Amino acid sequence: MKYYVYALQSQIDRRIYVGLTNSVERRIKEHNQGKVFSTKGFRPWKLIYAEEQETRPEARKREKYLKSGCGKEMLKNLNMPR
Repeated sequence: MKYYVYALQSQIDRRIYVGLTNSVERRIKEHNQGKVFSTKGFRPWKLIYAEEQETRPEARKREKYLKSGCGKEMLKNLNMPR
């Protein structure tokens, strides 16, 4: 099974949420339907980044990086207007 690390951005206040899943499409729907406690107050969410990993431990390691200061900066820079 493949795993995906993804980043969403709130269309309300531009905050970034990073998570991991085996179905990005399903997970975005859950976030936007208010089924995720930590994100329901900041809907709607837009996918800004996703990457595939071969195993769950690899995906978890990458998720931790993207949640770090360096990882969040990288995600912010991806989404900056040019």
